[in-house]
Amino acid sequence: MELFSEIYNCYYQVLRHLLCSKTALTIQQICDQICGEGFEESLLSMIPKLETGAWNLFERDGNLFVSKLSAPFFTPVSHLEKSYLKALISDLRMRLFLNQEQLERLDAMLLDVKPLWRQGQFYYFDRFTDGDPYEDERYRRNFRTLLAAQKNREYVDIDYNSPSGRRVHHHYVPTRLEYSVKNDKFRLLALQKAKGHMKLQILNLSRIQSVQPTGKTCSSEVDINIWIQNTYYREPLKLHIINKRNALERAMLHFANYEKNTTKLDEETYECLIYYNQVMETELLIEVMSFGPMLSVVGNEKFLKSLKARLQRQRELTTLQD
Repeated sequence: MELFSEIYNCYYQVLRHLLCSKTALTIQQICDQICGEGFEESLLSMIPKLETGAWNLFERDGNLFVSKLSAPFFTPVSHLEKSYLKALISDLRMRLFLNQEQLERLDAMLLDVKPLWRQGQFYYFDRFTDGDPYEDERYRRNFRTLLAAQKNREYVDIDYNSPSGRRVHHHYVPTRLEYSVKNDKFRLLALQKAKGHMKLQILNLSRIQSVQPTGKTCSSEVDINIWIQNTYYREPLKLHIINKRNALERAMLHFANYEKNTTKLDEETYECLIYYNQVMETELLIEVMSFGPMLSVVGNEKFLKSLKARLQRQRELTTLQD
């Protein structure tokens, strides 16, 4: 299992591309590639091992790093990998990203393979139970249409039921599909053209009644990250992580879907800045509260105030139940 995990984790994939480089690399080029394909905090784990030669993957030529491999390399598909893929495509959420032909081909290829795990083996104790209807044909059709439109930067005509019950009908450019672990729901980040300006909107997929392609495409490339960054609060959430019981790695996985910056303060303590906006706040609050004692919130004041209020409400509810 350890080898299988290494083959598929982010570190392995980044290193694979570095080792396949046909030219010598500077440490800055290596850092840039790690940040581009992995995470900024990956530098904390990878760079020391490369510089000291602990991983013994590169030859040093002054300030340059030269791969010890002379050609691209490939890994065979093992039975364990097939078992892993069988488990993945049995997940109803994963099947949303595949068309019917792809699903039929994969199902046929893996017909006699036992899945590495089954969905029924998982119990989600901290997740809402009213997740999206992943098997509903209309939901699947809307998802696939949005996915195709996102890739082609195409305007779509969306008929939507807002949380207030109002029916909304607009043209949007789909830019990103996001999954909320806590809610077990997908949401769409889309740009809506209103009064000559583009406006970022967030729509719950389960509330979308219909999606129709318009045949019109957005003339320019859309960088949704810039749009999202413009909505962030001025001050990020500041966390201190005590790296005991593998807390740093768990925190990086726990908050993987947020833009963040992590720095080392001392031998055991790391500071993590998480950038968020109003839409993300409640979910981020719940995730922080569920992490454990190795994490402490040291800023910002707005988040601390919300955290204290939520803890107070929980305390009052516990008192009432007792």
